[in-house]
Amino acid sequence: MHLPRPRSLAGQLFAMQVVLVAAVVAGCALFAYLTGRDQAEDSARKEVLAAAHSLADSPSVREAIREPDPTARLQPYAERVRHDTGIDFITIMNPKGIRWTHPDPDEIGMRFLGRTEQALRGKTFTETYTGTLGPSIRAVTPVRDGGRITGLVSVGITVDRVSSQVTRQVKMVSLMAGGALVLGGAGTYVINARLRRHTHGMNATELSRMHDYHEAALHAVSEGLLMLDGGRRIALMNDGGRELLGLDESAVGRPVAELGLPASLTGALLASEPRTDEVHLTADRVVVVSTRPVVGGERHGTVVTLRDHTELQALSGELDSERGFTQALRSQAHEAANRLHTVVSLIELGRVEQAVDFATAELELAQALTDRVVAAVGEPVLAALLLGKAAQANERGVELVLTDESRIDDGVLPASLPDRDLVTILGNLIDNAVDAAQGSEGARVTVTALADDGELLLGVRDTGAGVEPAAMDDVFRRGWSTRGPGRGLGLALVRQAVHRARGTVTLARGAEGGAEFTVRLPLDGRRGPAATVPSGAATPATVTTAAAAAAGMTETGGAHVDGTDGSDGTDGSDGAQVDGAGTEVRP
Repeated sequence: MHLPRPRSLAGQLFAMQVVLVAAVVAGCALFAYLTGRDQAEDSARKEVLAAAHSLADSPSVREAIREPDPTARLQPYAERVRHDTGIDFITIMNPKGIRWTHPDPDEIGMRFLGRTEQALRGKTFTETYTGTLGPSIRAVTPVRDGGRITGLVSVGITVDRVSSQVTRQVKMVSLMAGGALVLGGAGTYVINARLRRHTHGMNATELSRMHDYHEAALHAVSEGLLMLDGGRRIALMNDGGRELLGLDESAVGRPVAELGLPASLTGALLASEPRTDEVHLTADRVVVVSTRPVVGGERHGTVVTLRDHTELQALSGELDSERGFTQALRSQAHEAANRLHTVVSLIELGRVEQAVDFATAELELAQALTDRVVAAVGEPVLAALLLGKAAQANERGVELVLTDESRIDDGVLPASLPDRDLVTILGNLIDNAVDAAQGSEGARVTVTALADDGELLLGVRDTGAGVEPAAMDDVFRRGWSTRGPGRGLGLALVRQAVHRARGTVTLARGAEGGAEFTVRLPLDGRRGPAATVPSGAATPATVTTAAAAAAGMTETGGAHVDGTDGSDGTDGSDGAQVDGAGTEVRP
């Protein structure tokens, strides 16, 4: 048996509101009826009292009572007053209650029907009494002449007349109540139709269940999820979204433009058109952003999903390095085969000594670099990276040189400094330097790797064309490249990895004319140093040069990119300082 579906929330509210409106209108109508009836009766009492006092105080009435036939003068006078005031009856009588006047002439001379005791004692009173004209609201007051009561005046309005007046008021109130009921019902219908549209016809139980599912799904999803309202403010954000964007609970309700996110990411979140799988960099992560507007007759907001590709991007970089190593090894195998054929051919020609010299020279050259790297760099990951990059550089006609001061003992690097970040930093800097040096005269890339005094120093310089001073502020921005579109991610990842390690990365023009990058990473958890302007010291350009000289650079100026937040920076004609998020800081 199929049970009927419970009424929707909008339907339940509509029924409840209609009943409520009807009850309110009915209550108001009843209150208006009772109030109108009381007011009508009170008004009638005041009217008959006023008329009774006026007649009792009239000199004409007192003079007519003194005459032998008071009726002759009082009856026309009373009827004229009755017609002028709209009162139903005016009865003037003697103290014994015998009528001198009455709307019905046949009742003149008859005894008044009603109480007169209080009036005879000199008091004016009102009462509701049934007389010859039916039930009436009447007032009775004495007529005094020289301190003596010479007559009584009774003025009345029939209850039927009061009821007809109340009936007219009730009809008006009923008409207004009906209009209010119709208007209230129509307004309630419109409001509930809108509510039904927004709740999609669901009842309270379904809405509650959907809310529970919504909350559970929101916190269960590992990806970041943001919902922006029509004003581009964050209406909702799950735990993954807060972690990926580095935000806290206070971000909810704030405009996206005020959250301090990178400009490209902010632009993607504010875009009116959908975005699909766009890669953006935050200070610490690589995130893939997809947006979809919520449209339902009007723009309600935007749903944003965020996926963390930080590790995937690092793995992609490592995979690219492995591919490069494979290609280099394949090329070296090919070259080794050629050299082996040469050695064999020399032996066959009887030139044994020349064959030995040729083979020994090649072995010494390769072994010298291996011995130098292994002796200076005890960290296996960095040593393997340098040997692989040397093979790649040699394949592209670039010499990779490790400076004499380089030295990193095994076990010096802390666990808080991941091997993956080191590979990202040094590998991308070397790749960038090889690209720049390739094709230049005496193509060479010089690498410095030194762990000393609680700090890891990684320096890479090349013999390329260098970086123009105007572009030094943009080199670490994602998408910036001199090699065409689709590139410009490596240095952005370097800046990001440096920021995670709380270090600094500095760019300047090297001694050989090319670019020189210097990375300083603290090995004891301290913040990396940042160039500051001493009080009363050199100009900003001089301080930038001093910072470059401290990193082993030349005095040709450059740009300083700081992996920490909040460090002071300077900007002169030959350089600029940028924090780890890529935001230029100027004094």
